[in-house]
Amino acid sequence: MKKNITVIPGDGIGPEVTYQAINVLKAIGKRYNHQFKCNYQLMGAAAIHKTGIPLPEETIESCLQSDAVLLGAFGHPKFDNDPFANVRPEQGLFQLRKHLQLFANLRPVITYESLFHLSPLKEKRLKGVDFIIYRELTGGNYFEEKHVNDVGDETSNLCKFHKSEIEYVARLAFEAAQKRRLHLTLVDKVNGLETSGLRRKTVRELAADYPTVIVEYLSMDNAAMQLILDPARFDVILTENLFGDILSDEASVLTGSPGLLASSSIGEENALFQPIHASHVQAAGFNLANPVGAILSIALMMDHFLLHEEADKIREAVNWTLSNGFVTKDIDAMNSYCTSTIGELISEYILNDVQFFNVNNIAAGQMTII
Repeated sequence: MKKNITVIPGDGIGPEVTYQAINVLKAIGKRYNHQFKCNYQLMGAAAIHKTGIPLPEETIESCLQSDAVLLGAFGHPKFDNDPFANVRPEQGLFQLRKHLQLFANLRPVITYESLFHLSPLKEKRLKGVDFIIYRELTGGNYFEEKHVNDVGDETSNLCKFHKSEIEYVARLAFEAAQKRRLHLTLVDKVNGLETSGLRRKTVRELAADYPTVIVEYLSMDNAAMQLILDPARFDVILTENLFGDILSDEASVLTGSPGLLASSSIGEENALFQPIHASHVQAAGFNLANPVGAILSIALMMDHFLLHEEADKIREAVNWTLSNGFVTKDIDAMNSYCTSTIGELISEYILNDVQFFNVNNIAAGQMTII
């Protein structure tokens, strides 16, 4: 198989984790005889610093001509500390979602038994946690019209959704539930928001097409509590843009670190893959960042290409690495390995199915594992 990938390393730790993800992609290509051609482009703060805008036209064209897009991270404290900056890194992502017509964001959440002790939750609440959040991307407060008055003491964010957008993401969620454990949870705020009323009505109508799927309706506040009290109850969570952003970040606590979580944003023709973590500019250049979220984003990309065996091999390699105690500083500050070592271990496992290793060699940065 031959595929063209637009790679946007982005800001902060983005280039570091993306480099390891690309190495894993190369390992998959070598083992399974695929060709992945990467075209590197700018977005976010890096693009602003070089071009003055967060999303150059060249990046848009490259993404539209690619089979998939891999994004590292974006953002910079310079812009975070100035809420009224006219040009901001996140504008690039919002614009890119619009150009690529990425309607849905998927965020899988799975816990690893070897990392249970790192979560603030008790072990009994973490067993069996395996769910996926389907979040609408192209409507709501983030995407619609924003306004600040002339003196800066009044602001507004329009929250608007169209039924067709709701239907598109809901069908994806129902189809995922059919392939998983036949349970879908709609998270809304129907007792306070008209937008939630339309969403619930639409999901109820669609449920008739998926009679084997049990549909549960939870308010956002209750869902946020249940995600901590009983996260294993969830299978597929369906919700709107803002709620999905909040819940998926909350869910990252279950795993022990947001650096472990991947995401995909998909439309009818295009797809973008990225770890959920921020750019963490302060950590950039120190080889400390967790590359697992970026690497698992490659697994999601393989699933998108219907290369499920390749996707499972990446997840197997990640699980082997974590289970053997090879983690970055965000997971274990006392016994940690650098970004590049974790990436190399996962790539090596994919290429050679490593089962034995020499810890001293790994600690020294030598990839003679056996």
